[in-house]
Amino acid sequence: MIRLLGTLLAASLLAGCGGMQSSGGTEPVVESVSISGEPGDARNRARVHAELAALYFNRGNMAVALEELRIAASADPNFPLTYSLYGLVYMELREPQLAQSNFERGLRLAPADPDINHNYGWFLCQTGRENESIKFFMQALRNPLYQTPWRSYSAAGSCSLRKNNLKEAEEFFQRALAQMPDDPGSLLQLGQIRYRQGGLEEARRLVGRYNKLVEPTAESLWLGLRVERKLGERVAESSYANQLRRRFAASREYQQLQRGEYD
Repeated sequence: MIRLLGTLLAASLLAGCGGMQSSGGTEPVVESVSISGEPGDARNRARVHAELAALYFNRGNMAVALEELRIAASADPNFPLTYSLYGLVYMELREPQLAQSNFERGLRLAPADPDINHNYGWFLCQTGRENESIKFFMQALRNPLYQTPWRSYSAAGSCSLRKNNLKEAEEFFQRALAQMPDDPGSLLQLGQIRYRQGGLEEARRLVGRYNKLVEPTAESLWLGLRVERKLGERVAESSYANQLRRRFAASREYQQLQRGEYD
């Protein structure tokens, strides 16, 4: 399932629909919900059922999420967030054409909405259209009311990495960290860039900070191991290797370690 990378927002539905902070990246945002009943007018009915859909989406129950979204769309066909959530659900179900058509409908209804722009940008990035995705992240960032701009900077950095544009990715991650210094995804990915650039001390600092903030992943342990290996710190290298073996023996990173493929 799409990991809602650190973005389960504690705001109202209109305040954001864009991604939870995960171990290594930035993805769609889906806000938290506070449902207190079903008001009478169409827009509020749509809002309540869209909030329920977000709740079920977060729980991995796509069938019920789709049913709630159907009710939301029936109550008010012009509620934009319904279609952003539809897009996320269909993205999760690997129905890219349905995902795209719903994201686009949401944007037609609310072209300046930062969270819909962010989610559509992430969808484009995940479907091989990295260059196109950047403009939607930038559109999200133009909105002065956007509550989580660092997420779009981090997502743009991830997409820039996918097209191997290290300079652009570095700039986006730095902007994300300027706004949210403890954004885990940006810390880890900027650490990867610094390692590739030979900035080992900064790479060590970044991955170390990441591992203190969130549960270490195979990716973060592997980066830490390689940093310490290049710095000649064998004790620290061995510690990372033991953690990688103990926690992630089936991972690609541990297989690389066994083969001695460090770079």
